[in-house]
Amino acid sequence: MAQSTAPSAASATGRASATGPAPGFLSGVRVIATRELGAYFDSAIAYVYTIAFVALAGSIFMNEFFLAGRADMTPFFDLLPLLLAVFLPAITMRLWAEEAQKRTIELLLTLPIRPAQAVLGKFAAALALYGVFLACTLPIPIMIGVLGDPDVGRIVSGYLGLVLFGAMFLALGMFTSALTGDQIVAYVLATVAGIALVLVGDERVVSVLDGLFPGLTIGSTLYDTLAVLPPYESFVRGLVELPAVLYFVGLSAALLWANALVLRISRA
Repeated sequence: MAQSTAPSAASATGRASATGPAPGFLSGVRVIATRELGAYFDSAIAYVYTIAFVALAGSIFMNEFFLAGRADMTPFFDLLPLLLAVFLPAITMRLWAEEAQKRTIELLLTLPIRPAQAVLGKFAAALALYGVFLACTLPIPIMIGVLGDPDVGRIVSGYLGLVLFGAMFLALGMFTSALTGDQIVAYVLATVAGIALVLVGDERVVSVLDGLFPGLTIGSTLYDTLAVLPPYESFVRGLVELPAVLYFVGLSAALLWANALVLRISRA
């Protein structure tokens, strides 16, 4: 995975005065988000990532579509989590690590921008780019609608699940980027953690873990507490359940808070 060389948020906001009045909270978030989106789209990053994601996601769908022989997006939704666990850290690995490597994080932290504003701004930019990825897959449900009579409600809830799933994994990737200060290490840590969260939701993996540690039921415990697939699969089934929503929102918020905490410690 090549390291990003896109311009950082700190360099883009370098004209701001470190002693000037702090902007309103949402204004500060918007400034950082705008700069980060510019960093994505002013270089080839956004375009390369979008093309790669759409090509891989489309290949997954077409393969399952022809194998199953029916107009159904369930196989697409079922196979996407592992792809996202590998792909999304590539979006977030640069967000803080690049600032640290270029030593622009000191400038960013001396601007009249609070750590929470910087974190939410970068998160909003990454989420917007992820939204572009998902928007580019919309021809798939359109094609299914032309060829068959799909359950529109399940498709909508499936995409909602993808949004929440992606938001949590983006927050995880941002946290590892802030924690390590190295793009490659951040990518590897976020990918390993993401794959682990996906795999412990697989009943076959749960059975293996429980078999290895029969007295501890580690697999079942991880499945019940941390596994990402059970809440995600409720969306795929067409169910928007409050516990599933709270799982993704709660973990995303916790990871963003931890990210801001790392920045506060760095700022002290």
